[in-house]
Amino acid sequence: MTPPTSSAAAPLEVTDETVEKTTSSPGSKGNESRSPGQLAWRRFKRDRTGVISAIIVIAFFVIALAAPLIAKLYGKDPYTTYGMNNGLMADNGLPIGANGGISSDYWFGLDPQLGRDVFTFLLYGIRNSLLIATAITILAMLVGVVIGVTAGYVGGKTDWFLGRVIDILLAFPQQLFFVAFTPVVLALFVAPDENTPTWLIVVSLVSLLTVFGWASIARLLRGQVLALREREFVEAAKVTGASPARIIFKELLPNLWTPILIQGTLLLPTMVTTEAGLAFLGVGMSDPTPDWGVMIGYAAQFYQNDLTFLCFPGIAMVVFVLAFNLLGDSVRDALDPKTKR
Repeated sequence: MTPPTSSAAAPLEVTDETVEKTTSSPGSKGNESRSPGQLAWRRFKRDRTGVISAIIVIAFFVIALAAPLIAKLYGKDPYTTYGMNNGLMADNGLPIGANGGISSDYWFGLDPQLGRDVFTFLLYGIRNSLLIATAITILAMLVGVVIGVTAGYVGGKTDWFLGRVIDILLAFPQQLFFVAFTPVVLALFVAPDENTPTWLIVVSLVSLLTVFGWASIARLLRGQVLALREREFVEAAKVTGASPARIIFKELLPNLWTPILIQGTLLLPTMVTTEAGLAFLGVGMSDPTPDWGVMIGYAAQFYQNDLTFLCFPGIAMVVFVLAFNLLGDSVRDALDPKTKR
């Protein structure tokens, strides 16, 4: 019988270096110490479409907030009729020169009939539309979160009552209701022979769109809470004597940030187009107040003679809405890695 070789008989020596090499891998290195938010941010940065969309969206908001400063540096305002004052309008009411009178003095030209500067009118139109849509989105999200979480967590008759309210709101043909009901609301505060103040139009738009904008968010969050309230960590919090407010804010809401953020990114561009559509139909913001919908509605009357005037607000709105929708898809993919486009 031959004795075993030294290599077979020698014990296997395990060192700290061997353990480190076998337990670590390039893909998992450092991930254990990262929070879910950091991992989502890391996934988002790898999405080139999402990053580009975020840059475009941020640029629109920066332009909207800095509109007065930009207009001051540009030397124009959206209300002065430069074309009529300086003799830059033809007899047919159209600007003299090609493409709406675009020149070094008027970068986007002049609007027909009145001769206002299109560039500054668009700046302030973007500003007003985004501020209104952002206010509606924030209020609708707050109301939807409160009602959805309350209905799902409390349950019982409260859930039944709030569920019926949500069903009624979702059953309304909202666009037709806005068109029909907005003049009625304004007539309650302003006489027929008086001009409606701009602030009252803004308040009515924000109020109506908020009332009909929270229902879908509330229904989604109600379903999420119904599933979460039976989980072990919620039951454990109840056993320890935690109050309902603590359970909602400390246990439930941290698990609802993903659907809340995704719904917010979907709701804001919807409100932008809805507000512009109401202005286009004549029941929202009205001329001479700068607004995306007002500008598109006014430009649509002259598209055969001055297509350039319609292109600037139209292209700007398409770019913003498209970028925000793509941003919403990227945020959803970053927060939920199981979802792939």
